[in-house]
Amino acid sequence: MTHPVTEARMTSEGIGFTVRVDSVDRECFISNEALAKLSGQMINDPMETYRAMEATITGVARRLVHARVGGTPLVLGPNTFNNADVTLRPREA
Repeated sequence: MTHPVTEARMTSEGIGFTVRVDSVDRECFISNEALAKLSGQMINDPMETYRAMEATITGVARRLVHARVGGTPLVLGPNTFNNADVTLRPREA
């Protein structure tokens, strides 16, 4: 499966999470700035924003891992989403 394998962890700079691709676990991190860019607004609760857009965020992370993008953790910053083919709508509650 290619679902997150650990619970997301919030820091003052963003959210850390792990994805599994081809049986390999990869630590990832999305910055608060990237979360704000994805949501299209200032964010008050980074974890809430991450949860609302988790499928998009982890999907992009899995594609980057599959493409063998380096870095530990794999950092998703605002520029990660400049040209990404992503849906910028939060999931329905």
